[in-house]
Amino acid sequence: MSPSPVIDTTNSLYGKIVTVLGGGGFVGRHLAQELLARGARLRIASRHPKKAYAIKALGNLGQVQFAGVDVTKGDSLAAVLAGSDAVVNLVGAFDGNLDAVQGKGAGTIAAAALAAGAGAFVHVSAIGADAGSDVDYARTKAEGEDAVRAAFPGATIVRPSLIFGPDDRFVMMFAELISRLPALPVFAPQAKLQPVFVDDVAEAIANALAAPEAHGGRTYELAGPEIITMLEFNQRIATAQARSRSFAELPDAVSALIASATGWLPGAPISSDQFKLLKAGSVASGTVPGIADLGVAARPLGLFLDRWMTRFRKHGRFGAKHAA
Repeated sequence: MSPSPVIDTTNSLYGKIVTVLGGGGFVGRHLAQELLARGARLRIASRHPKKAYAIKALGNLGQVQFAGVDVTKGDSLAAVLAGSDAVVNLVGAFDGNLDAVQGKGAGTIAAAALAAGAGAFVHVSAIGADAGSDVDYARTKAEGEDAVRAAFPGATIVRPSLIFGPDDRFVMMFAELISRLPALPVFAPQAKLQPVFVDDVAEAIANALAAPEAHGGRTYELAGPEIITMLEFNQRIATAQARSRSFAELPDAVSALIASATGWLPGAPISSDQFKLLKAGSVASGTVPGIADLGVAARPLGLFLDRWMTRFRKHGRFGAKHAA
């Protein structure tokens, strides 16, 4: 039997009911671990709660609850948010009815949290949210921020950059491709990224929840300590795998053509909207407070990459560790 997690009983979240909407995904799993370590009583709410059941093992007996919810329906939200001391909204999507999910829908969620009596509300948006964008994802993210501010003035809004972790779908996707293919095309090779570690994002959200009097009503950009290009990102992964790889830097016109011609197909390398978002980059603007203002010392990708790429080396942990 695994030992029970050590809980900080002096933390302000101890014993509080924290409901995490969309908590069964990548960020939700890491946030759950952070909140449970602080002694919060966690309610994971999502459309398919069974997919999040692994989180239960992270907490003590009775510390984690699961609930099904449809965030587009007020009655469903009211039921799942009842009794919540704090709420985190992680709900987001790249396709479908984005307005209902992360545009006006975000305001509906915020209003429901306020009506439930929640004293703290954190809404997770994204760096690059832009009401004037022709990409629905970026536009609705910005509209969602406005809707949240209107519905819950004391909400904290966080805008993460590209989030990385050992179980993400970005770093690990490229790691798999680089381990298998001798040469790869690079879309938007000079696009700038400021990747942020998922556990740092989780800590920032938890800190905002723990001190709504300090962080409520404010917006924060959550970005890592270094800026790298998309080409450098690929090269670093290859180096960490100790593999020699060729990377073809695709001109924007070629990338746009490929995205337009094939993006609608299942399994396509990139869609038109994804290319536009990638080309725009994901770097903190510096016009609003950053992750340090939430008490977090962000860690760089390089701190973890060599260890995470061990399994992709030719002979695993027995393979060469020198730079490719």
